[in-house]
Amino acid sequence: MERIERVSDAGARDRADRVADRLAAVRARIERACAQAGRRPSDVTILAVTKGFGSEAIQAALDASIADIGENYFQEAQAKFAGVAWPSSPVRRHFIGSIQRNKARRIAGLFDMVQTVDRADIAEALDAGAENAGKVLDVLVQLNVSADDRNGVKPSECAQLVAAIERLKHLRLRGVMAVGPLDPSTVAPAFADAGKIFDDLAARKPGVDTLSLGMSEDIEEAIAAGSTLLRLGTALFGPRPVKG
Repeated sequence: MERIERVSDAGARDRADRVADRLAAVRARIERACAQAGRRPSDVTILAVTKGFGSEAIQAALDASIADIGENYFQEAQAKFAGVAWPSSPVRRHFIGSIQRNKARRIAGLFDMVQTVDRADIAEALDAGAENAGKVLDVLVQLNVSADDRNGVKPSECAQLVAAIERLKHLRLRGVMAVGPLDPSTVAPAFADAGKIFDDLAARKPGVDTLSLGMSEDIEEAIAAGSTLLRLGTALFGPRPVKG
């Protein structure tokens, strides 16, 4: 038993070291991109996306002092969170996947922020879940700036969804989120559109401070557009495991 624990500890240290090395490389990219954009690296938060990895990936991220963890699926997250030694320091758990209405209440109870609100009925279900959990849930409006079949509200309908969210007592609007287009040549203008919507919202709404743009492949474009939160998986953990 002692031998197994020592091997396990060594494996955990190795994972933490790999994540720390990749995190250093990510921070260097962020610093270069911020220098180009005239921004401060300290204004950009790294969200570790652990979809497809086990609880050990969450633990490695926490050990590397990452305080924001993102998951795409409720049941996967619920199982993994139970196996994590959460630190005493604050950690924000973000839901960044598509929301099934029948799971919205449970998502509201498990997570600290939900980034993918794109319909009023989903907002209402999250509000009910937050009320049941005795909390106020931070949320982002998911924009579709790709003009494709990705999830998200059309920019022209964003104001209507914002108004619906603001009528709910147990949701707190913090900003907007968007996923970049599949065509790399159109990522920068799409992100710029999301940035403009966020800037307008932040100028009018107290407490709006989060623009969630950018993943491992488009960090630079996201920072140029004003992203305050990057959703990074591959850049921190390597390729996602292939399901057998």
